Amino acid sequence: MAKKVAFYTLGCKVNQYETNAIAQKFLENGYKKVEFDEPADIYIINTCTVTNMADKKSRQIIRQAKAHNKNAIVVATGCYAEVSRTELEKIEELDLIVGNKDKSNIVEIVEKQLNQESDINEEKEFQDFGTVTYTEKTRAVIKVQDGCNNFCSYCIIPYAKGRVRSRKPESVIKEVQEIVKSGIKEVVITGIHVASYGKDFEDGTGLIDLLEEINKIDGLKRIRLGSLEPNLITEDFVQRLKNNVDKICDHFHLSLQSGCDETLKRMNRKYTTKEFEKGVNLLRNAFPNVALTTDIIVGFPGETEEEFEKTYNYLNRIKFSKMHIFKYSPRKGTVAAKMENQVSPEKKEERSNRLIELSDKNEKEFLTRYIGKTIEVLFETITDNEYTEGHTSNYIIVKAKGENLENTIQRVYIKKYSNLTLIGDLI
Repeated sequence: MAKKVAFYTLGCKVNQYETNAIAQKFLENGYKKVEFDEPADIYIINTCTVTNMADKKSRQIIRQAKAHNKNAIVVATGCYAEVSRTELEKIEELDLIVGNKDKSNIVEIVEKQLNQESDINEEKEFQDFGTVTYTEKTRAVIKVQDGCNNFCSYCIIPYAKGRVRSRKPESVIKEVQEIVKSGIKEVVITGIHVASYGKDFEDGTGLIDLLEEINKIDGLKRIRLGSLEPNLITEDFVQRLKNNVDKICDHFHLSLQSGCDETLKRMNRKYTTKEFEKGVNLLRNAFPNVALTTDIIVGFPGETEEEFEKTYNYLNRIKFSKMHIFKYSPRKGTVAAKMENQVSPEKKEERSNRLIELSDKNEKEFLTRYIGKTIEVLFETITDNEYTEGHTSNYIIVKAKGENLENTIQRVYIKKYSNLTLIGDLI
């Protein structure tokens, strides 16, 4: 009888992609996939270490796995497993730790029950999982890049993922072609620092070149981009995107982190607020219905009331359609963790609440402007009350009633707004 394997993914879309790749390898080797809360022979936890809470959640899930089957092999992989091996080795319920470098060999490692350690910073080439067609959604995540060279002062990821390595274009194209054959209509292009795609290539190939090639694939309807660094958004990039990549989704997540130049400098971010705003204007001029979202860290070491007010006023002017607000959390091993003038938890909470309130206000204004309009929706999942839910190209959640809507693109007339969701009728 086939051994059963279960998976749990924490963190980013890159982890989601890699879990799908790992699951596919197990399935190809005769294993049966089951839900994580079911009895299994092997539990794979793809961990995250972007915050202290992510670390804690990773440890909790690892400990929970053994409760489902005390004789199972419990495996931790991912970024937390890469940078905090010593901490994980203290968890009695954990059997194997697999570093990021060894993810593609995880089936062999599990079967041999070996604990292999490797130095991620020695990795020079992209670890290609081959063509990954396994996905549980109507859109597929495509990993095109790994690693980061930026070393922002608060971030542990370059130590967990290593330096920039880009996937060869032909490998990406082949995977997308196979994904489209399986009926998937939308792909999400992602990486640890996807804006750096191609920086390790000698021929000058960059992200925009890759996107233009993906755009040529017959049957593909949408190309969505993962989180982007502001420096990528140049006049040339935006014009080529607008003119040559007609399948691009008009939703861009630009990682800002702070609306204050002094704070950005301490964060070791590579742009100013003025440069960021120029990119915002370029995108809004090129894509009339563009949705711009961002990440903001509040309470970064040394952030004064004056600096926070600069951030608040900047964000109030930019009016992102949605903001993801994070309270700064010191990461052991980073420059910021050793900085003086750490902000109190009370101040972080207060500032976080103010920005969440601003984000909710802006998001509601952005969404309600679509009431009375007709928009295209890629339907994904059936929800309660006979509704099917999906997303527009600019990533608005829309619900409508109808039969067999999953994985179809339909035109919907928007009638009302409810709880960050638009509701309408099929046309």
